[in-house]
Amino acid sequence: MFVDIINITIKGGDGGNGCVAFHRDAMTQKGGPSGGDGGNGGNVIIKVDTNMNTLMDFRYKGRYIAGRGEDGTKLKRSGKHGEDLVINVPLGTIIKDAKRGVVIADLAEAGAEFIASRGGNGGWGNTHFATPTRQTPNFAKAGQKVLEREIVLELKYIADLGLIGLPNVGKSTILSSVSNTKPKIANYEFTTLVPNLGIAKIDDDSITVADIPGLIEGAAEGLGLGHDFLRHVERTGVLAHVLDVSGFSGREPMDDFEVVNRELRKYSEILADKEQIVVLNKIDVTSEDMYAPIVSELEGRGYKVFAISAVAHKNIDAFLRYAVERIKATPKQETIVYEIVEEEIDRDAFTVSREGKMFVVEGIGIEMLAESTNFDDAESFAYFQHMLTKKGINKALIEAGVKTGDDVQIGECLLEYEE
Repeated sequence: MFVDIINITIKGGDGGNGCVAFHRDAMTQKGGPSGGDGGNGGNVIIKVDTNMNTLMDFRYKGRYIAGRGEDGTKLKRSGKHGEDLVINVPLGTIIKDAKRGVVIADLAEAGAEFIASRGGNGGWGNTHFATPTRQTPNFAKAGQKVLEREIVLELKYIADLGLIGLPNVGKSTILSSVSNTKPKIANYEFTTLVPNLGIAKIDDDSITVADIPGLIEGAAEGLGLGHDFLRHVERTGVLAHVLDVSGFSGREPMDDFEVVNRELRKYSEILADKEQIVVLNKIDVTSEDMYAPIVSELEGRGYKVFAISAVAHKNIDAFLRYAVERIKATPKQETIVYEIVEEEIDRDAFTVSREGKMFVVEGIGIEMLAESTNFDDAESFAYFQHMLTKKGINKALIEAGVKTGDDVQIGECLLEYEE
């Protein structure tokens, strides 16, 4: 099955927790703090794999989490960093932030990679909290938590030449004629259900050719198959617009030409303005008198026209040589691999709400602080109280109506408020 757009959830690894420890050995009974730092979490990296051509694998697994950093240990030993998680995708994959709908990376080059979610920093061990007045800190810092994020993977094939046209005009036959690709070919509409790629060689040049599933009138609104695959035409440098001049379809080639171009323009003005080479196919089963007026009409509009027979391989080489010439003259689409765009997270932000008789404080920074606090240790608890005041949480609780003895929930910690 061909899949070219999918949503997945990713998460960098959480940082490991800092350690609370004190140096003890036969020679040192009352040594200072020796807790090591936690390791950093692993990154989620999305990387191009040129052997892939579909996003189908992501249908069976939708959540990807990198390795967590290990906790620090005694003797100032830092925990190991979490392992990076590498996710392979096909060449031409665009990565979007699902929440904001913006493109955050465009992997349009072989070997390109992108850090889609960075791992959290490891927490500090208690060694970092020693001061002249606090020589035995009995607390450490928790590792940084990483939020899950949903992203959209969207595949847009990258090709030098894109074959477009209505169904059953011979695009797949042309692709098989100019390359070693063997697409399914039959005499009915929508034989091609997925884009096919092939490499065409002419003289000393080679180009990538994409056979795009046939468009029909209304494709830009989602009718037929065309709407699903118009995105693949956006990547092509030059378009070859294939028309059937055999007369067997019962359609007028110029009507077909207008239908396809209307659908391209509805979908994208940029797409409609791409250079088109017009290819009149199946001349082996018709006479020149039948298609000569079409050639005259299109050339009068400024199009380069080739009358070919894909089956008899007639005029194929001339068409390919011209296509190569125009592709070389067409500026390459700029490849952009963005720096990671993380949603800004204010770790000092918090909210205070009331649920019945309980007050709830929410905020990633204060919740992490509560998790790393040793409430049985006077110094650790004093530090926590100091941070509540410094961050303005005590003031916000008072304004919300908290009284001595009321319950306050901060993350997983349930506390009793005291003035």
